[in-house]
Amino acid sequence: MNIPIAVKQTQLLDVLLNVAIVRPVFIWGAPGIGKSSIVENFAASLGLPCVSMLGSQLAPEDIIGVPQIVEGKSVFCPPRSIARDAPYCLFLDELNACSQEVQKAFYSLIHDRRIGEYRLPEGSIVIGAGNRAQDNAIVKPMSSALINRMFHVELIASHRDWLDWAGKNGIHPLIMEYIGLRPDHLWRQPPKTEEPFSTPRSWHMLSDALHSYGDNITEAELEVLASGCLSPHHAAQFRAFVKQIRNRYALSAIVGGSQKWPDAPEDRDTLYFLAQSFKAQLIKELPADKNNLAGTAQELAFRAKSLIKDLAGISLEIAQTAVSADDDNVKGLPDWFMVEVIRDLPRLAAKK
Repeated sequence: MNIPIAVKQTQLLDVLLNVAIVRPVFIWGAPGIGKSSIVENFAASLGLPCVSMLGSQLAPEDIIGVPQIVEGKSVFCPPRSIARDAPYCLFLDELNACSQEVQKAFYSLIHDRRIGEYRLPEGSIVIGAGNRAQDNAIVKPMSSALINRMFHVELIASHRDWLDWAGKNGIHPLIMEYIGLRPDHLWRQPPKTEEPFSTPRSWHMLSDALHSYGDNITEAELEVLASGCLSPHHAAQFRAFVKQIRNRYALSAIVGGSQKWPDAPEDRDTLYFLAQSFKAQLIKELPADKNNLAGTAQELAFRAKSLIKDLAGISLEIAQTAVSADDDNVKGLPDWFMVEVIRDLPRLAAKK
């Protein structure tokens, strides 16, 4: 599905409040970014029960029901989960993963809010959701007739919305602090290989596991948990973050000059995390145009060059990754800053 504009969680709620009450809505989005929970919360906010059906596990008779003979005539009896007397929110999850036959069974339900002789109670809401083809998920082409019967919107992950939700739902403090520092690690495009990848859902799973293990979790146990939920790079960075917390290293103290980069061999993973966090701070706070450099940003730029030089003295490789672009930082460091850094430290440009 090609939708030029995507929305965040709070924007999606506004769409549902204004559109879903009058027209069926289909939510597109990557796995694990919160489509299901948003729909459930939306239904709860309206005081409606939410009935979820998983498209990938449905057969046509699960929707239209089975025929019965009533007074000599066959009548299709829809399932009890759908045929309700009071209004409700019908959530058709993974709708674009169901077969063409099941999609056909949904036509009248979505367009006319009707299955055979049964009509959805007045005030009922129909919402569909599904993954995108680029997410390496199970998806099937949706017919043009079905697409044209629904309003379409694409959801993207927002770290601000997620952190607001996380603070109200008991997400582990270490995870909240980490995403606050590295919001770019909240979600990652699903990989083509079969491996865990980071999403709001996987961070939630990790939070539950951390709560279960308690504060005395060992580094080995943390490695197992993080590696089982997150993208490999994010898992390594989160472990280094926890180690940094336990060893009382603070990026703010290093930037401020009251601490130095950790230089012990056993702290190399912590050093790498701090360097990556430092790069993220520079990307966020340094302007793209040097003419706009002033105040605290100017002080940070001056301090940053010295810190990168010190970092290169400990590990040239980590210093090179701290100034190079990567998949998680599409924006990258400002060109003018890179020119000055490479001019002062030309060996940083040797990274291939």
